[in-house]
Amino acid sequence: MRIFQRGFNYSQDGFGNRLVYHLQGCNMNCPWCSNPEGMRWEGVLITEEEWLLDEVCPHHAVRNKTLDRTICRGCMEKECVTKHRTKGIRLSYEEVEVEAVVEEVTANSPMFYDGGGVTFTGGEATLQFDELLETLERLHAAEIHTALETNGASPRLKECLPYISQLIMDCKLCDEEKHRIATGISNKQTLENIRHAARVHPCLHVRVPLIGKVNDSEEDIRDFLEFFQTIGGDNVTFEILSYHEFGKKKWEQCGWEYQMSETAHVRAETIQLFREKLVELGLNYMRT
Repeated sequence: MRIFQRGFNYSQDGFGNRLVYHLQGCNMNCPWCSNPEGMRWEGVLITEEEWLLDEVCPHHAVRNKTLDRTICRGCMEKECVTKHRTKGIRLSYEEVEVEAVVEEVTANSPMFYDGGGVTFTGGEATLQFDELLETLERLHAAEIHTALETNGASPRLKECLPYISQLIMDCKLCDEEKHRIATGISNKQTLENIRHAARVHPCLHVRVPLIGKVNDSEEDIRDFLEFFQTIGGDNVTFEILSYHEFGKKKWEQCGWEYQMSETAHVRAETIQLFREKLVELGLNYMRT
């Protein structure tokens, strides 16, 4: 498995204390992503200019604490990270065997108090589907509480459901064309998977990351509410997440321009009204 981040978190990535694995690669290209280093399957070089040293690159891509990424594109050896270990530059992910992940999770299982467990997220975890499925199966057999955070776009997601204790799915837009413009792909599979999970899974949490000028219009919110009414049940909870800029520095460290502007911030009144309408419709709202 290609993992770009792992560590403990409490409640935001599932119930209780969680050991969270962020898997490399994503099939969406959301410009507001807070984990841009996990977007590309092939990974990306992450730099901290303050600690960047010229001598780590024999091809002279590093000069005066600046990385010339045009030189990096043709580099096969990547000596900067394969032969050096510095704080100034690193590859976004590491390769970890499924066996090692299972062993790490089971070894840490006493830490999973308050109904906690392990969470797989991304990037988009289902891009590494075979490895993810094997890991979920083995942890489920070991009676570890498992959670998956997903954009729901995998046509094979149904195969994972029996081994997932808590399923957390993003619903970014209900309009297909708007979704394609915002994320780069269709939302047909995502909406189908949400509908299916709402019917068969005992614990589904649907999140809407609300982004200004992307999905916060009256029409968009009306579409969300109409769709959520069709899937609401005792097994389904909903949450509205407001836009933030936590990933802005990461974009810069990856050598990319952060393209979101101040208009991406959503008025607090809009978010509150959305939440209230969900509750008025009798849908279960859960803040994490």
